Amino acid sequence: MSILLFILLLVLFIINVPIAVALGLSTVIIVFLTGSIELSTLPHRMFTTLDSFPLLAAPFFILAGKIMEHGGISDKIVEFASSLVGHFRGGLAHVSIVACMFFAALSGSAVATTAAVGALMIPSMVKVGYSREFSASVQAAGGTTGVIIPPSVPMVMFAVSAGVSVSDLFIAGIIPGIFVGVSLMVWVYIYSLKNNIKSDEKFEFKRTVRSGLSSFLAILMPLIILGGIYSGIFTPTEASVIAVVYGFVIGKFVYKKITSAIMKKILLDTVVVVSTLSIIIASASFFGFYITIERLPHEIASIISEFNLHPFVVMLVVIIFLLIVGMFIDEISAIIILTPILLPIVTAVGIDPVHFGVLMIINLAIGLLTPPVGLSLFVASKVGNVLPEKMIRPVLPFILIMVLDVVLLYLLPQLSVGVMKFFS
Repeated sequence: MSILLFILLLVLFIINVPIAVALGLSTVIIVFLTGSIELSTLPHRMFTTLDSFPLLAAPFFILAGKIMEHGGISDKIVEFASSLVGHFRGGLAHVSIVACMFFAALSGSAVATTAAVGALMIPSMVKVGYSREFSASVQAAGGTTGVIIPPSVPMVMFAVSAGVSVSDLFIAGIIPGIFVGVSLMVWVYIYSLKNNIKSDEKFEFKRTVRSGLSSFLAILMPLIILGGIYSGIFTPTEASVIAVVYGFVIGKFVYKKITSAIMKKILLDTVVVVSTLSIIIASASFFGFYITIERLPHEIASIISEFNLHPFVVMLVVIIFLLIVGMFIDEISAIIILTPILLPIVTAVGIDPVHFGVLMIINLAIGLLTPPVGLSLFVASKVGNVLPEKMIRPVLPFILIMVLDVVLLYLLPQLSVGVMKFFS
């Protein structure tokens, strides 16, 4: 019946039924036909899944990201990033990626990162000689760090789905997030060499200090949040509330960008996102409960164990599978649906759950650059005023680099799990 469940789910996806409805409806139909679970457990299961203290961090981090997006800090972050790397060959393209990395640590959202930084950087890059297509592609790729560098909403969702510590996942994601950002900058440098794009800027220490002080309060937020979590002062959920309060205070009273009208829009946008996310989580919980009762993940893990496959081969298959999934399903939905299935498989071959969580999030983040569901691609195309199909060729090298990043980070668990154990 598990196979029939996935066939039914696939059919519902193909006819464009919303993910939340497809998950719930397919599971209810199969349970009704088999009678393996009492239907009365459905509402109870959905409620208890949402009644989770760690899960409460997700809506508050989403709200904090919205506040940061509208709080007037993107221009200050861009100026600081420019003072740090603007003198490199490739200049503004490097600035764009570094600014995205800084903003990622504030917003936890790829879409917010792409939109906020892209509005400033894409026009500037076009002015100095980059094509509009490449400029938008750089921004889309840099925007993916929004879900890779902690604090990250997908990390919270994986931690809740996998039953691992949110704090451990946050700390394990820091170095891999920076690693991905630097690897994107390597391609920018190569592209700049090939196309003879130079930078007219020179490094000025005074400018770096001045812009650093100007953006200090914004950059301080992730240090307070992550430092407080790792030092045990507060939990990730409590940190998410602090992020909201801190972001509101500097956006309202320091940068003075948040008005009553803007705050109303922020709250409405947050409610829409959180409501949608909650319905997906609730539906996916019953779906995951059914396949767990049917022992599907454990059966797959047993089959793989019988073949005695090398962990690298298993991980390579998972990477390819997640690349395909990421093209059609958004990251959070994919995490909620697939974590109960994939986690027993990878742990059976000795892969650490936290390490796999970092790899899964980066792997699915690549889907933000691939149509038909590539949100970063479409946001960058809209901000950059360029057709998405014209971005496919310039964005492809960034996709290949991120795939290579996933493989390298799998082979170098010290960069994620090693750092986590060091701080623990």
